[in-house]
Amino acid sequence: MFEAAELGRKISKKEFDKVAVTLRMELLEEQQRLRQAKFPVLVVVQGVDGAGKSETVNLLNEWLDPRWLVTRAYAEPSDEERERPEFWRYWRDLPPKGKVGIFLSSWYSRPVLDRVYGTISRARFDEQLDQMIAFEKELADDGALILKFWMHLGKKAQEKRLRALEKDPLQSWRVTKRDWKHWRMYDKFIEVAEHTIMRSSTGLAPWTIVEGADPEYRAMTVTTILRDSIRKHLTEMDVRGKLAAEARKAAPAGSEKVTRSGARALLSSQKTILESLDMKQALERKAYDTELRKEQGRLNRLSREVKAQKKSVLLMFEGWDAAGKGGAIRRLTSALDARDFQVIAIAAPTDEERAQHYLWRFWRHLPRAGRFLVFDRTWYGRVLVERVEGFATEHEWMRGYNEINQFEQQLTDHGIVLVKYWLHITKDEQLRRFKEREGTPYKAWKLTDEDWRNRDRWDAYEQAVNDMAERTSTLAAPWTLVEANDKLFARVKVIRTACDRIEAALKKS
Repeated sequence: MFEAAELGRKISKKEFDKVAVTLRMELLEEQQRLRQAKFPVLVVVQGVDGAGKSETVNLLNEWLDPRWLVTRAYAEPSDEERERPEFWRYWRDLPPKGKVGIFLSSWYSRPVLDRVYGTISRARFDEQLDQMIAFEKELADDGALILKFWMHLGKKAQEKRLRALEKDPLQSWRVTKRDWKHWRMYDKFIEVAEHTIMRSSTGLAPWTIVEGADPEYRAMTVTTILRDSIRKHLTEMDVRGKLAAEARKAAPAGSEKVTRSGARALLSSQKTILESLDMKQALERKAYDTELRKEQGRLNRLSREVKAQKKSVLLMFEGWDAAGKGGAIRRLTSALDARDFQVIAIAAPTDEERAQHYLWRFWRHLPRAGRFLVFDRTWYGRVLVERVEGFATEHEWMRGYNEINQFEQQLTDHGIVLVKYWLHITKDEQLRRFKEREGTPYKAWKLTDEDWRNRDRWDAYEQAVNDMAERTSTLAAPWTLVEANDKLFARVKVIRTACDRIEAALKKS
């Protein structure tokens, strides 16, 4: 694989200087066009020591407009980063749509080093590569342009480069004992690098191997590919947007209504998961008071053990409008120390959030070790409200199931206790609560026109919930369906379920 990159490709400085001004200007023009686009550009720079990775990143920072550029380089994870899933720091640093993000020592670096040093098996390394492929696919499916450059040097060329740097008083600091150790392990590095590139070079996120011996050739190759790729992707995304707009115009009038009636027909012929729930379950006030105090005390004791063991707990609530999510959350959090939990209420995305992948705003809030995080509404909006209301295309919400399962798998693999609730009420009970809110001054603000509109689409939402539960209830992250016609019963079940799940996780530790 690397032999072809070692053919000594060169461009004279005179040749490079002749085209550099024009190339830089064209790259800036594409960057300005990118500002209006609905996708980001990710540039990943990896390679052997001394092959010009830092010089390439510095050149891009010099040539591009820094206002629309994000550069990130990663060292060993900090304590804050270790307390969260591995990809948290990469999601956190993603560039928004319209910007370029450059990643040096990215998600490939540590796994490659671990494999070279033999601290992980080939099977474990392949699992990590699969996670990287899935991560890049999620971003690319959302429109991101991903370019990955592997800077290469032959063993002799690398030795020559390291010795030249050592002799330069102004550059000698760049060469460390670790660099020479890696040079002696060159063959092992190349073996791992070849496997990495072959396995993770995909149509959505390809690798380009760049010979790093000649700085002009290296600079010309990277900047030309970046310019041409942005130009091509802008055209492709523009065409895709026009086709989508034409498809929406061509959709027959009333097609949404047909879809909902089709859902109703399906529901009438097949019992859904929600219909199988016993909605008559209830608690008397006296029993409720006793059970609530008991489970809250249990939760408080467990929360102290969670903190001692440095676990994280993520509780997420979905459910019908007026199903009692807020009341259940208040009873749950009242058993916790206010310093150790946070409640995030999810509404329509802000402009900052719209400029990112839909999972970004959830990744950024993941809790540190020993903390509780509660989401009131979650990433399931992609397969619920965005599906039913047409905010996401069918292709987008259909792939959402797999993206969500992968996201939750990363959370649970990291040791986060993930508890998912759907609070279910009947249509009649929802109507009763809506009318009660209308007649209660301090509750009337909770009832909006959107609530009534959502109610008109009950059947479509019910089918979406049924699909969601079937496709995303996994062994590691199962759904808890809460019979919430009786608020007292629902509150106790919510807290008891949290305690059971936390208790089981602590026993495994």
